[in-house]
Amino acid sequence: MTTTVKQILDQKGGKAVSVHPDDTVFTALSLMAEFDIGSVIVTENDRLLGIFTERDYARKVVLKGLVSKDVRIGELMTPNPCTVSPSSTVDEVMRTMTENRFRHLPVVDHGHIAGIVTIGDMVKSIVTQQEATIRQLSSYISGDLATN
Repeated sequence: MTTTVKQILDQKGGKAVSVHPDDTVFTALSLMAEFDIGSVIVTENDRLLGIFTERDYARKVVLKGLVSKDVRIGELMTPNPCTVSPSSTVDEVMRTMTENRFRHLPVVDHGHIAGIVTIGDMVKSIVTQQEATIRQLSSYISGDLATN
């Protein structure tokens, strides 16, 4: 069975934490700490403008000696981020994440933000699927499978 992004969002919840481009980096970091997440999406009037991640913070704020309370998210966000749809499969998302070195991808459904998926979500899904396959194969080998 191929797991889709929709199935993952249904399990984890589709809420994505967002900030406005005029919010400070400090505000974004505070939200990321509060919700124990590694990224926030940047929106204006429910329109996806960008994404801001821990990696952005490390490379665009810390290394440049900027002050989190003085810098606006809109200045440092990654604009027009790559997105995936709810119908995307885990394999497709993993390929996109690996090829582009992303760890967070917004999910957009017909122009509306449906949530965000992470590399952790993808790995968890793959491990769960592999565990189910191993259980099925073990049952088959030991003859424990019920026949219909």
